[in-house]
Formats: sequence, C-alpha cells, structure tokens
Amino acid sequence: MIDWLNSPAVVAFGVPTSWAEVLGFATGLVNVWLLVRQHILNWPLGILNVLLLMVVFWSAGLYADAGLQIVYVILGLYGWWAWLYGGQDRTRLVVRDTTRAEWTGLALAGLIVTGALWLFLDRLTSSTVPLADALTTALSLLATYGQTRKLVQNWWIWIAADLIYIPLYAYKGLWLTAILYVAFLTLCVLGLRAWRAALRAQRAEVTA
Repeated sequence: MIDWLNSPAVVAFGVPTSWAEVLGFATGLVNVWLLVRQHILNWPLGILNVLLLMVVFWSAGLYADAGLQIVYVILGLYGWWAWLYGGQDRTRLVVRDTTRAEWTGLALAGLIVTGALWLFLDRLTSSTVPLADALTTALSLLATYGQTRKLVQNWWIWIAADLIYIPLYAYKGLWLTAILYVAFLTLCVLGLRAWRAALRAQRAEVTA
C-alpha cells in the first residue's frame, strides 16, 4: 500500500507527484472547507488527510512534519470529541475568542516546541530546512489546538503557518502540496470571516 501511495500519479511542473500527494490534496481541500463551515465531519476526514500527508512528508525528508501528523491524529480524535461534548454541560462547543491567558500559554509553548525541534532536526537528522520545519510544526500544533477549542484566532495562526509552508513545499519540489496550501490560505481567510460572523451572531443572541 505504501509503495502504491509513493508511486507517481501525475507529473506536476515537471516533477512526478505521488498518489499520496494527490489524495492529500483532495482530502485536504474538503477538510478545510468543512472546517470553515464548522461541520463535524472535518475531523474524520482530517485524520485521513494527515495519514496521507505523513507518507508525503517522510518521503520528502520533512521529518518533523511527518511526525507532526501522528500528533494530528490524536488532536483530531480529541477535537472530534470536544466539538460534540466539550461545551458547557457536555454540549457542543461554540466559537469564542482566545483569552489573554491562552495567548500567553500558546506563545510559550510555541517558543519551546520551535526551539526543541530546531535543535533536534539540526543535530540529529538530515533535514535541510530545520528551522522552517520546526517553526511550521509549532505553528500548526498551536493552530490545531485552537481549532479543537473553536478559538476564532486559530485562523490567524494557520495563516502565518501557510505563508511559510507555501515556499517551503515549493523548495522541496512538492508543487501540488504548495498549491494546496495556497488554497488553504484562501480558505483560512474565509474561515476567519465566517467564525467572526458566528461569534457576532452568538453575542447578538445573548444581548437580545
């Protein structure tokens, strides 16, 4: 199965593109579109997507990104549960702003994860982009945590990560994935607008 996923499906920009990358492209787009709409099915589809991308990243030597997908599976299972039962009295979660304490915690966690991964990748692996790989990994983890808690500002963190991911994947020759992240960037902007609108609607209901 792994051999088939790594086998060429199409040629994009003169570079053979594997079935794993093609399927990751398709499932990734649908996954983020469902997330923008706050649809619960974004979680199971997202788990499938990250398993496919794990194959892509490992083959490209992006070891931190490959390992990150395992964490994504765990976060995906947690997010699936939290969206259904993580609200008050085990109800569905609703969109909310990130608190100051949460921002402080996220910033500290981001610095620690980035620094630790950078040292690990630089000294113990053959990664050619240790800092970029570490930084995008940290940002993605922070954004995914925000996503599991329905924090509106998770979209800003995803936007920052995507702006680094796009040139990184192009540099690695993963052109289809780079294009996918351009689409992700667009969907993140739409997601930010949609979740802000949902938050305004919730506040209007409370004050009505």
